[in-house]
Amino acid sequence: MPATVERRLGRLAPVRRFARGIDRRAVVRIGIVAVVCYAAWLAIATFGRPYNFFDMKIYHGAVVWWAGGHELYDFIAPRTTLGFTYPPFAGLVMLPMAAIPLGLAGWLNIVASVATLAIVLAALLKPITDRLGWSLWFTLGLAVPMAVALEPARETLGYGQVNLLLFGLVMADLVALRWRARRGSRITAGDGPLRRLFFSGAWAGVGIGLATSIKLTPALFVVYLLITRQWRAAMTAVGTGIAVTVGTFAIAGRESTTYFMSVLWQTERVGAADMTPNQSLAGVLARLYDSIETPTLLWLAFAMLLLALGLSRASHSHADGDELTAFTLVGLTTSVISPISWSHHLVWVIPAIVILADAASRRRAASRGPGPRGPLSTAGAGPIGTSGLRTPIWFPTLTGLRHGVAAVGLYLLFLISPIWPYEHQLPEVSHYQDGFFGALMENSLALAIILLVAALPWRPGAEPAFYVEHTRFDRRLASQR
Repeated sequence: MPATVERRLGRLAPVRRFARGIDRRAVVRIGIVAVVCYAAWLAIATFGRPYNFFDMKIYHGAVVWWAGGHELYDFIAPRTTLGFTYPPFAGLVMLPMAAIPLGLAGWLNIVASVATLAIVLAALLKPITDRLGWSLWFTLGLAVPMAVALEPARETLGYGQVNLLLFGLVMADLVALRWRARRGSRITAGDGPLRRLFFSGAWAGVGIGLATSIKLTPALFVVYLLITRQWRAAMTAVGTGIAVTVGTFAIAGRESTTYFMSVLWQTERVGAADMTPNQSLAGVLARLYDSIETPTLLWLAFAMLLLALGLSRASHSHADGDELTAFTLVGLTTSVISPISWSHHLVWVIPAIVILADAASRRRAASRGPGPRGPLSTAGAGPIGTSGLRTPIWFPTLTGLRHGVAAVGLYLLFLISPIWPYEHQLPEVSHYQDGFFGALMENSLALAIILLVAALPWRPGAEPAFYVEHTRFDRRLASQR
């Protein structure tokens, strides 16, 4: 009997060796990521809406119509009054969809959009995970499904929209600006010319130029680049936009003329301003006035005020070395001042949540007593003495609390998206049908975006490559030594 048992245990030896080779922490992390993915799926099913690639049907139908020899902007989707509203370059980019079925086009858009979101989040989170000593891949595995569950992302994917792809184009320029500011530190002597060009960041501005050619609203980033005197990136963006537009005129001259002479000014093609999913300043004012149209002069006055505020705060954020917050403020400002900003346009809330969470982490770390002065370690710290050490804060557990609460609250707001239970449509139902609370909920996403433009904190020295003041200070300090 003992010999039999010994033989059976011997057969299990390979299993035990395999089990010892498994990283238990990796298994636990995979399990946590799986749970978060499942929770995100449940959240989309609970708080999302029935999705059937509604916008993709319009895009696909329009390019099929165009490929069949008809005018692109004459297309009207069946059983709707909606047609193609993007510039003709967007039509050229989407034209290959005419050769594939609608469902396949929708799923390809989902795959491309989620992949783009993952790449963008990796770029946003890597400086944070490096500072905190976290695993980038584990953090990314949690962040991607959490971001997909939010209102802008799930609506973009469910409707077959392109917002995440445009978001990726703009954020690609942020990465290029980082590389350029570091003077090509990722380049080695053995790199080929293409790799040297790529990692030099010399192409910064191309993404914004392409995004503006597909949808006009990213043009505000060009204004931001000019204000912050990032001349090369601004000129690259303008040059890209002009080259693409001229090239489109050469290929599709009739459609280009129709768009810029007629379609661009037909705001009724997009929808009524008071529709609940329009979470822009114009939508808020229309609903507050219980009117289908926005009070134009009032909207222009507040829009100019918020435009000045957003660009001013973005410029100060850039000057203090936080380019991510600067880009986020410009994106949020674009959503606020645009006449129509559907809830799936509000993708800039994703980096805003990251910024708030990181600000909370930085402030909490800075409150843990004296430490060496440096652009990263003192960001968001309390008072700094002349000795260069941080002054201890007496309530470290509360430090950063408001930023952490703001990050969690903002995430929950865009996860639950309380606008839909209070959706109303004039003239059938007044926007005050459910009283003050209903009106507040119907405008809640827009109010949150406006508040972020006014109060989103930036993190001084978060990206030292952009922080000229710190660089000069460090040089002076080194020379004194």
